[in-house]
Amino acid sequence: MTERIRVSTGSPWEPIVGYCRAIKVGNLIEVAGTTAMSDGEVVGKGDAYAQTKHIFLTIQDALHQVGATLDDVVRTRMYVTDIAQWEEIGKAHGEFFRDCRPVATMVEVKALIHPELLVEIEAQAIISEQEE
Repeated sequence: MTERIRVSTGSPWEPIVGYCRAIKVGNLIEVAGTTAMSDGEVVGKGDAYAQTKHIFLTIQDALHQVGATLDDVVRTRMYVTDIAQWEEIGKAHGEFFRDCRPVATMVEVKALIHPELLVEIEAQAIISEQEE
């Protein structure tokens, strides 16, 4: 049986909903929908670019905890509350993924778990067998 390695960020929603920030099974890593929260507070209120950057730093940290980097990311999914802000969100995405260029999806949603959150992002990474 393949070992599951879980990463928690201490989000107040993790124990309530029953999830972890990231999970590694074999060479596959899935990162849960991540928002711009820190110590129970929204980071970058009203600023989609700042929220997106914070999210990718959180994702990067979760990946590092299971032996991966942003270069291992093969897919991102971005859920945004205002698609008109796609350029600011895309700019931040490009700053983190300009070289490895994973496949990406960005869709507008009605709302996220907190009214001041503008962006939520999932990521999927695959590491080579020798990196495990």
